[in-house]
Amino acid sequence: MDNFKYVKDIANMEKIVLQQSQNINQEAATIPEEFSEIPSDSVFRRFFLEVSSLTFFTFRFFKEVFKPPYEFNELMKQAFLIGYKSLPLVGITAFIVGLVLTIESRPTLANFGAESWLPAMVAISIIREMGPAITALIFAGKVGSGIGAELASMNVTEQIDAMQVSGTNPFKYLVVTRVLSATLMLPLLVIFADAIGMMGSFVGVNLKGTTSAHLFSSQVFQVLKFGDLFPAVIKTFFFGFAIGIIGCYKGYNSNKGTEGVGKAANSAVVFASLMVFLIDMVAVQITSLFQN
Repeated sequence: MDNFKYVKDIANMEKIVLQQSQNINQEAATIPEEFSEIPSDSVFRRFFLEVSSLTFFTFRFFKEVFKPPYEFNELMKQAFLIGYKSLPLVGITAFIVGLVLTIESRPTLANFGAESWLPAMVAISIIREMGPAITALIFAGKVGSGIGAELASMNVTEQIDAMQVSGTNPFKYLVVTRVLSATLMLPLLVIFADAIGMMGSFVGVNLKGTTSAHLFSSQVFQVLKFGDLFPAVIKTFFFGFAIGIIGCYKGYNSNKGTEGVGKAANSAVVFASLMVFLIDMVAVQITSLFQN
């Protein structure tokens, strides 16, 4: 009973915050143009209300994720749609990144007579930063917008309300499964992207020379360490969680009407991409502290 009351209180608080945010947006929309300089305070209020609403939404996720029943079938379905369906786009992008990075880096290294360091330099660049960051941005554009638009469409057509009336927990069925799938699938996609990116680098190295696969891999693994791969993979879990929770939040709490679907998809991509950069900045600082 206490757990049920706790979840109910969080849901009520979230609804109150969202209602206040929507009221402020409506008030801002009705302000005449001659008073356009005044609502700077309302901009900050909308920002903090949005942050607080997202915080309650995240707390509710952590509360629901450990409560039975567990939607395992829906989780596997979303993992297939989010992970497997993203492989072609991620693979093509990673191959092009590895190829272009190798081609662009060759002349600079050749000027210093360090052309033999090309595979190692590209490998460190891709595994430490390029692979996780670019894959997360692609993931935010494809998956984040898809989740936001899908849940917003269900909200517009009142499918979420219908699920709640029928006795199904829509938050657990729709939000928890998608956030978990995004959190678990992005690290696998990043590892896949790193491997494909190294294949693109191998092709780029052989465009103006001849390097065997054995020599290429030897040069790469001579400089790579476990400390290069482990932090890069760990931060992708946070990338995936942020993309999933923001996409679900924007779609689940979208405004009614078809315009709300487009706004939910667009804002999900923007905020998720911004959050990826912020998490990456924090992760780099933490990693540098441990390495020093």
